[in-house]
Amino acid sequence: MAIYLRTRTSPPYSGTLRRPALRHFGPNWYATVMGTAIVASAGAALPVHIPGLRGACTVVWLCSALLLAAVLAARAGHWAAHRDQARAHLADQAVAPFYGCLSMALLAVGGSGMTVGQDLIGHRAALALDVVLYTAGTVTGLVAAVTVPYLMITRHRPEPGTASPVWLLPVVAPMVSAALGPLLVAELPPGQGREALLLGCYAMFGLSLLATLVMLPLVFGRLVHGGPLPLALTPTLFLVLGPLGQSTTAVNALADVAPGAIGSPYASALRAFAVLYGVPVMGFALMWLALAAALVVRAVRGGMTFSMTWWGFTFPVGTCVTGAAGLARHTGLSAFSWLAVALYVLLVSAWAVAGVRTVRGLVSGVLLAAPRGPVPATARTR
Repeated sequence: MAIYLRTRTSPPYSGTLRRPALRHFGPNWYATVMGTAIVASAGAALPVHIPGLRGACTVVWLCSALLLAAVLAARAGHWAAHRDQARAHLADQAVAPFYGCLSMALLAVGGSGMTVGQDLIGHRAALALDVVLYTAGTVTGLVAAVTVPYLMITRHRPEPGTASPVWLLPVVAPMVSAALGPLLVAELPPGQGREALLLGCYAMFGLSLLATLVMLPLVFGRLVHGGPLPLALTPTLFLVLGPLGQSTTAVNALADVAPGAIGSPYASALRAFAVLYGVPVMGFALMWLALAAALVVRAVRGGMTFSMTWWGFTFPVGTCVTGAAGLARHTGLSAFSWLAVALYVLLVSAWAVAGVRTVRGLVSGVLLAAPRGPVPATARTR
């Protein structure tokens, strides 16, 4: 979901012994992978048939897989050549939460590979890829969900009133695992393994949901008492949609595979829970979408220009698309189908704008340049 980047620009670092383009290549760049992969998986999840859409989604998935490989290579180069900066990122309260994006990028590419990528590479290859990426993404996400809050408590010590939506990034990663785990539940033979994975996904659902319920009041309190976020950080308000849409997606996807993994009384209850939980949460998500959109319009009028935080308009909105599609499946209501379509149009539009502006920024060197001077922790986007 959104990512931290600089709000200021300067000429690229001119050192000769190290690769300057990688020095400021942080974990935020994984959001470009997430935002691209969700376009593919959300398009495949739409409850309406649009000619040519699945083929287009397959191409987008391939782009996300190649982008993941490129970002992983660049991040490896960053750690190899600029370990001091990499350590500084972990010690920086404005940057460390973006380590949750690594997990979600791995999970998003693996999951969309199972939904549309298999049309290109075949089911067996897509399954093998998803097993690897799901395992790595889940482990990474669980580590980030504990490590980043630990660092916030012991090292970062953020000041009161500085809560940011980016704090949600590490704790929402297990929710992505919960939402994409059902793709693998269906691939396991009946028995203990299938049930264990199903209940493990519900455990990660609970982990992420309760952590979100702890952090979300801090974010809203900061807005009410501190006023709007700095212009460059305003798009991060869309990050709140991530746990809302992804949790709705998760309960619906888990309800679909529950009958083959757990006893009938529980399977029926989980199907009912998908609707009883998903409808109110989707309602809150739409309210937050309207609030965040109004604040973004205000920020644009105030002079907000492009930064990589604009990628926050993609993945979180995509989770609302898949959440609405799941509710359409289980309720049969056309209203949810059209809601999913409308949100998907918003998603594709945001992805296209963010993608074009990012390419321009890379070509010009602006997005990889060092910030000119220190930026306050509450406003820093590097």
